[in-house]
Amino acid sequence: MNKYINTINGYLLIVPVMILLLGSCKKSKEVAGLPPKITGVTNLADRNSQLHSTDYGTWIMIKGQHLSNALSVVFNTVSAVDSLIYSDDTSVTVKIPAVLPHPSENPITVTTPFGSDTYQFLILQPAPVIYSFDPVGGPEGEEVTIKGDYFGGVTEVKFNTTPAQILSSTKSEIKVKVPAGIQTAYIFVTTASGTVKSGLIFGYSYMIYDDAAASTWYNSSFGGTFAIDNTTPVRRGSKSVKCTWNGWGAFRISKNAPTLSTAGYTGIKFSIYVGQNSIGKKVKVAASANEAAGYTLTINEADKWLDFQIPFSNLGNPATLTNVIIKEFSNVAREVYIDDIGLY
Repeated sequence: MNKYINTINGYLLIVPVMILLLGSCKKSKEVAGLPPKITGVTNLADRNSQLHSTDYGTWIMIKGQHLSNALSVVFNTVSAVDSLIYSDDTSVTVKIPAVLPHPSENPITVTTPFGSDTYQFLILQPAPVIYSFDPVGGPEGEEVTIKGDYFGGVTEVKFNTTPAQILSSTKSEIKVKVPAGIQTAYIFVTTASGTVKSGLIFGYSYMIYDDAAASTWYNSSFGGTFAIDNTTPVRRGSKSVKCTWNGWGAFRISKNAPTLSTAGYTGIKFSIYVGQNSIGKKVKVAASANEAAGYTLTINEADKWLDFQIPFSNLGNPATLTNVIIKEFSNVAREVYIDDIGLY
């Protein structure tokens, strides 16, 4: 019996000792945890070569020590999505957010239960993108608003090769002044991530309609009613053309003799404002009555001015210009507005 009691007493003594030891082991593990240390960044395709920079929205591997159990990865105040963070002791795989506060200087901070470390690293915004500019033409000194994206840190805006004065800039908008000597030019925007060229050219080399038909040009439209002194909406100035098209109707503006040589010109520019009933509908543009060689547009946006430029190579390469035709080409009666017709 005494032996049995002694055995029980022995177990009773062992249990608290084991609890104490387990507790002390857990405590010593926490004390022994070391703060994270970042030593570099690679991409996922080549995990041995250090990167000097990368782009918004890409996957990277952060290299270092004591990185397991990462609680967060922050890129210049913007946290990565938790579900896109994978860590072990020597690396963290993570997707950089698509938008960051700075166009290039976006340090990385990794936080674990034992501390944080910040690594200075260049994460670059994508190359700039130009969506539109307004107005579509104008004289020296005219203020032009360029809309797009990734304009952060813009270093230069040029009209062809001529620098423009930058008045203000944000991530999505730049205001500049038209430089001296510019009649027509493509617009170039440069940031640390690259240079983009506008899809449309600024300005006109020859005006056909701008608040009124140019001298020797006249309204010869058909298939609807057409007011060439409409006051709203307008693309520039104070007047536009209101077209109430019948199916297959057309705004046609024609030239009295002599015809206009197209030598020295590249194509036709114009702006059109349409309503929701024009979405998915077609418009055909033709030159010198050659509808067979015309160019067909499909309208994809509405309730705004849409700007188009069509090279003569898409219009049958006319040697002379006798008229410009902008025609309803879906056989659907509708109302549209046209402005700023000219050559570039």
